[in-house]
Amino acid sequence: MGILSWIVVGLIAGALAKWIIPGDVPGGILATILIGIGGGLVGGGIVSFLGGAGATGLNIWTIVVATLGAVLLLFVYRAVAGRSSV
Repeated sequence: MGILSWIVVGLIAGALAKWIIPGDVPGGILATILIGIGGGLVGGGIVSFLGGAGATGLNIWTIVVATLGAVLLLFVYRAVAGRSSV
């Protein structure tokens, strides 16, 4: 996938992850895109490790995998950010 495809998938996956796990994320749209792109990498890696096809292009499967990875990243990010602010 090209860089533009990763940005589009990242934006969609990050927005879906924020919708699934609502709340404030510092950084706004840039943080959303980065969490989505990172989610694509994490989700694709996990699915590939389990024997499936990871992030394969700009399609529904890639968005689902990236969203699941972004939800995982968002959960970890909030756990770490919440712990450091206490």
